[in-house]
Amino acid sequence: MPAEYVLLEHYLDRIEPELEDKIGVYLRGIQGDYETNPGGWPLFHGGKFDMSASVKAYFALKCIGDDVNAPHMVKAREVILAHGGAARTNVFTRIQLALFGAVPWEACPVMPVELVLMPDWFPITMRKVSYWSRTVMTPLLVLMANKPLARNPRNIRIDELFVVPPEHVTDWIRGPYKSPWGHFFKYLDMLLRRVERFFPKSSRARAIEKAQAFIKERLNGDDGLGAIYPAMANTVMMYDMLGYAPEHPDFAIAWASVRKLLVVKDDRAYCQPCFSPVWDTGLAGHALAEAGAPIGAACDWLLERQVLDVVGDWATNTPGTRPGGWAFQYNNPHYPDVDDTAVVGMLLHRAGDAKYAEAISRAREWIVGMQSTNGAWGAFDINNDRQYLNHIPFADHGALLDPPTEDVTARCISFLAQLGNAEDKAAISRGVAYLRKTQMPDGSWFGRW
Repeated sequence: MPAEYVLLEHYLDRIEPELEDKIGVYLRGIQGDYETNPGGWPLFHGGKFDMSASVKAYFALKCIGDDVNAPHMVKAREVILAHGGAARTNVFTRIQLALFGAVPWEACPVMPVELVLMPDWFPITMRKVSYWSRTVMTPLLVLMANKPLARNPRNIRIDELFVVPPEHVTDWIRGPYKSPWGHFFKYLDMLLRRVERFFPKSSRARAIEKAQAFIKERLNGDDGLGAIYPAMANTVMMYDMLGYAPEHPDFAIAWASVRKLLVVKDDRAYCQPCFSPVWDTGLAGHALAEAGAPIGAACDWLLERQVLDVVGDWATNTPGTRPGGWAFQYNNPHYPDVDDTAVVGMLLHRAGDAKYAEAISRAREWIVGMQSTNGAWGAFDINNDRQYLNHIPFADHGALLDPPTEDVTARCISFLAQLGNAEDKAAISRGVAYLRKTQMPDGSWFGRW
């Protein structure tokens, strides 16, 4: 995220040298120098080398002004090239590189913005992907339809990170093509690449208008679209590309939401992906309860943040279910999740105060309404498990969907079991049956969250 923020500043030509210098300190400080990551950047502290993170970090440091012959830049470049070069970055990174003119748009899968117009019966729609994919992709599809070029005032390029010059790369679109779905979607991408330029201008304009309406409805003040950095940053770039002035209310609030995620210290700075105080407070509250410490203040704080009046995207597949959840991403009312709701609900129940009874009841009602048909629970949506979508070239990051998982299911069962309501027996039994079916041979269960 810190590297992406620097690139965003250079995309917009809104460069703050002092801030970028501090981000540079942070990026150099987390550069790998160990066996599984000898010079690149990981996705998490101490993790193995990640190509996409490393290319973005190198690009950001070069934008900041680091000399390409400095030891840390040489080391990063060597490990990137040793792993195949920047052509082997993931789709989201290649789109970012295309926006800077560092790779041709042929490096990116075709994802027509007209997808936002597709009806529910269509195999690929924005309603069939996860909440985070939906919020990230909607402004991104508008960008991809228009293919703008970053201002990039210092004209920074990263040609040195490619084993083969980008204009000569012929195998950009790769994926899990061992399956029939994979082969099908690869050929579909080839077809769309040929015919996209013939799409009616009227339908493209209508799609861009609908995408903007979706974003505006969920713009969410200075907490941002989806309350996650990638969606916010894409929204800022979209507004810029559409010609919105920086002082336009929508552009200004989108930019403010991005800036809100910055953590600036005396000697370094970084950008967070989101805020998560509900989850943190819920877990800390359980720890305090175990230790016999007071939890009333934490419970009161959480009570005020229950989403009771916003019917979010989740309602599409559970009509009639009233909202009653909590959101992991702070102040994200369109996208609460059952995981946080179960943890907070259990904490409020442990508190034993009658003033929490209605909140617990609404949380229970919402969680029961969010159970998928296989008896399990996904985090943000019901039945978000159309696995064929994981085989489209765009989905190489492996996080397009929000399928039901064992860890989330276990927490929902724990909440319902703790309440002990007789009417929840069927829901609990279905959940337990799912867990029995998905236990691994070694006795463990898969956990995503």
